[in-house]
Amino acid sequence: MRTAIRSILAVAILIVAYLLFESINEPIRFNREVKKRETATINRLKDIRTSQIAYRAKYGEYTGSFDTLINFVKFDSFPFVKAIGSISDSLWDLGVDEKKALEMGIITRDTTYVQILDSLFVRGYPIDSLRFVPFCDTNQFFMGAADLVTVSKVKVKVFEASVLNMILLHGLNKQLIINYNAKRDKIVGFMGLKVGSLETSTNNAGNWE
Repeated sequence: MRTAIRSILAVAILIVAYLLFESINEPIRFNREVKKRETATINRLKDIRTSQIAYRAKYGEYTGSFDTLINFVKFDSFPFVKAIGSISDSLWDLGVDEKKALEMGIITRDTTYVQILDSLFVRGYPIDSLRFVPFCDTNQFFMGAADLVTVSKVKVKVFEASVLNMILLHGLNKQLIINYNAKRDKIVGFMGLKVGSLETSTNNAGNWE
């Protein structure tokens, strides 16, 4: 009987020790995984922002379509004007401006085109993955674009790309996700990661910055 009791106590002690160990280490593992996923996601959101800024520089607006944005980066280009020659001070004094200098052949302008993908990202960048949230299989970022009227009645172009923590942190401890959401909501007012905003003019800032 005593041997059986000792065995039961030993098993109980092991179970308690394991549960105590897990209670300490599970939050540590959770925080480590959160950091890994958030770092990759922030980098992807920065790339979306870079692409959106380039798109607006050429077309005067942002896009709410990943198909449009990805095709722009893959296939579109920027004009690059190379200046050849210069106008001397004496010609400037005679009223020869750039337009006249071009007509006179003193200076020339050579326009070439640079691929958007090559100018924004390193060679081999997986641009087709721009829409996907890292570590989340085929889950995509939300992305939208709009015209926002400020309180001073100024119309500004805005965009937003975001992902909720319930998607980003899928597969992790649900209660720890709930706790983390409450903390993030209190700090930044959004339970996830996002860049830009459809509600306020943020200068394309990310909510991690």
